[in-house]
Amino acid sequence: MPVVDVPPTAPSHRGADFDALERLDPEIAEVVRAETRREADGLQLVAAENFTSPAVLAALGSVLANKYAEGYPGARHHGGCEVVDTAERIAVDRAKGLFGAAHANVQPHSGSAAVLAAYAALLKPGDTLLAMGLPSGGHLTHGSPGNFSGRWFDVVGYGVDAETGLIDHGQVRELARSHRPRAIVVGSISYPRHPDYAAFREIADDVGAYLVADAAHPIGLVAGGAAPNPVPYADVVCATTHKVLRGPRGGMLLCGQELAERIDRAVFPFTQGGAQMHTIAAKAVAFGEAARPAFTTYAHQVVSNARVLGEGLAAEGFALTTGGTDTHLLTVDPAPLGLDGREARERLAAAGIVLDTCALPRGGAAECHSREGRGLRLGTAAVTTQGMGEAEMARVAALFALALRGERNAATEVRELARRFPPYPDAPYRG
Repeated sequence: MPVVDVPPTAPSHRGADFDALERLDPEIAEVVRAETRREADGLQLVAAENFTSPAVLAALGSVLANKYAEGYPGARHHGGCEVVDTAERIAVDRAKGLFGAAHANVQPHSGSAAVLAAYAALLKPGDTLLAMGLPSGGHLTHGSPGNFSGRWFDVVGYGVDAETGLIDHGQVRELARSHRPRAIVVGSISYPRHPDYAAFREIADDVGAYLVADAAHPIGLVAGGAAPNPVPYADVVCATTHKVLRGPRGGMLLCGQELAERIDRAVFPFTQGGAQMHTIAAKAVAFGEAARPAFTTYAHQVVSNARVLGEGLAAEGFALTTGGTDTHLLTVDPAPLGLDGREARERLAAAGIVLDTCALPRGGAAECHSREGRGLRLGTAAVTTQGMGEAEMARVAALFALALRGERNAATEVRELARRFPPYPDAPYRG
């Protein structure tokens, strides 16, 4: 069985706190109860989700939420920030130490906010940006026409090889030389292999571009030594603090000292106002947990679980993009089973297996299928936090097949497995 760092076996809030919520606002109290039941009764395989530790939740629910703290430690607009300054300094120091960065900004409210700040620090509206195209797995901030990135910049998208599903670095180089982007983004929401940061650094240097690593998904694996670190290669690293890292929902930025002031000003005052000090304190807790040896064991278990799950799904008839995974996530095609991603997701959800749909490479063509619902994207971070290992992943693959065949007992078996590994077994509001 995996060794989980700070396993969530203690109450996530003091019972009295929930008693007060239940007394004063029973409607919201029931929402909390319902979500607690939902998380405990099913398999949470959304690749971007995880279960935080009770210590992270305690910081999020603390009096630090009361403090208005525009600016940075030692230079706040509001008075009375001496105490919360300490929390932010701790978070910054821990992030720098964890990832080997000269500078860290822990104020972004989300991964998208971190990317926005990175662009604001390095680019001007109208500049050319080279990033993974959305049909190939790029994020909304990598050029979606509905997002600021697609409206403010001239975005050129690179893709993956339609047969292998792997990034075509030759294509990236050709596009970079042809379009001369101001910045190149390496990162994806559904690429199951490790990015070659050195290759992207070489391409960026060849055309005089900044290299931005959007490491929202792999950054937790980086913390645990289970994925390559983008910090030595990228000018700026954007990341989230949830997902595999197991912290609160939020973002962060890592960079060298030469860009530190530009990055900080791009976060505040350019793109954000007051920092969320309860969230920053919770980030500090998560960074501290991730620095412990048991988190390394956890991160490697996440990858092992993903590989075993992928092997099991392949045996059940799913087609795995890139043939497998190096990370916590898998992208699979249910077409060999006679289903598209949306129909498969609905059947799985009915059995208590929760995941996402995604785009997949179009077999035999030189482009990717842009219809979002063709494939499935799933991850093993949350179930690994619960304590599941390789044996459970093999069982999960079998449960996929049961659910997709419409077996009546699939939901019961999913619930029985999930309840053996409750994420918060002592939470006072489980009932």
